[in-house]
Amino acid sequence: MKRVLLILLLFCVPMLLLAQSNKRIKELEQRRSTLQKQIAETEELLKTTNRNVGSQLNGLNALTGQIEERRRYIDNINNDLQEVDSELVILDQQLDTLKQSLADKKRRYESSLKYLYKNHSIQEKLMFIFSAETLSQTYNRLRYVREYATYQRLQGNEIIRKQAEVTQKQEELQGVRDEKIRLLAERASEKRKLETQEQQAQKVIKELRSKQKGLQDEINKKRREANQLNNQIDKLIAIEIEKARKQAEEEARREAEAKRKAEEAAKAKSAESKTATATTPKPATSAAKPATTAKAETYTMSKADRELSTNFASNRGKLPMPITTSYIIVSHYGQYNVAGLRNVTLDNKGIDIQGKPGAQARAIFNGKVAAVFQLNGLFNVLVRHGSYISVYCNLSKSDVKQGDDVSTKQILGTVYSDASDNNRTVLHFQLRKEKDKLNPEVWLNK
Repeated sequence: MKRVLLILLLFCVPMLLLAQSNKRIKELEQRRSTLQKQIAETEELLKTTNRNVGSQLNGLNALTGQIEERRRYIDNINNDLQEVDSELVILDQQLDTLKQSLADKKRRYESSLKYLYKNHSIQEKLMFIFSAETLSQTYNRLRYVREYATYQRLQGNEIIRKQAEVTQKQEELQGVRDEKIRLLAERASEKRKLETQEQQAQKVIKELRSKQKGLQDEINKKRREANQLNNQIDKLIAIEIEKARKQAEEEARREAEAKRKAEEAAKAKSAESKTATATTPKPATSAAKPATTAKAETYTMSKADRELSTNFASNRGKLPMPITTSYIIVSHYGQYNVAGLRNVTLDNKGIDIQGKPGAQARAIFNGKVAAVFQLNGLFNVLVRHGSYISVYCNLSKSDVKQGDDVSTKQILGTVYSDASDNNRTVLHFQLRKEKDKLNPEVWLNK
């Protein structure tokens, strides 16, 4: 049984050591594979056939988004290379330690073999045992001879085990070195692709510069459409906030009224138990009502909405993307200049997410549809999550209506594909906390 356990130990320990590095390498490969697949899928979104200013500007936005994705991927490769280099240092140190340990064990084993060789005959062992002066000493010498033989056998097994560890560590080290070579080759390939895309972007920018007037007209058109959309969203959100405030006040009023009646009932019961001569205390009806009114004015949400808001806030950075297909973020939140173009400033109240034709908008969290409205023939959906409101714009159709309860990732509608612009499919997404505009990217799990 002991021999079986020893054999298992000899094989299992090196395999466990090898598995540790292999597991980390596989994790890095899987993470890169996911990112690489996403980049490959979104490259299809860069195709465009039209040469008008609007199409070129949209194409530039998509190309810029793809360039950002590839730069992040290269940064990810660089981080993986740093981890691999650290792993190589650790493995080199571990291999040196194992080699030193193996050399020490071999030296000790060699010394013991030399001793056995000098005292190898049965006669010498018997003479050593029976030359003892006492019976106790004879027993101790016999036990010593047996234990030394066992020790010698264990030393040999230990050398075999240590040699197996060294071999496995060398294989592990070579595997990590191979991974580094693959990473370096992949980084070089991605850098070449990045350079090609940057050259394409510069070419589009050069063409757009030659159409400065048409470009400015296109920007002004987009700005007017955005203002029209945002004004409508602001109006509907203000209505929703006021509706929530009134509901909260009504809930607070009902709670205060129930509390007042309970207090009056308790006082009446107490008064009945007193003697007839005792003075009955006056009901505190007039004093309770002003307090109730003051308390109700501090509420802007019902209890259920407050709980929903807390749950929503706790998922910051973990909310799903509001689109079903592979995607590129082609316009970010806030005001910024388009690189390479003069006097081209964009001010986005949310983000623009380009997906594949047929992409659908989906709810990022549980909530209730606050409004569905049409603008310029397209649908827009507002979903309330307590004090937070998510907005999904540029839909060709809506699958929900005002008042519907929706769950996380539930389909809200189909994103519009522009047939005049190579079926470009872009979801405009906003996130608000009551009237405050938030950057959606820090809330989403991209």
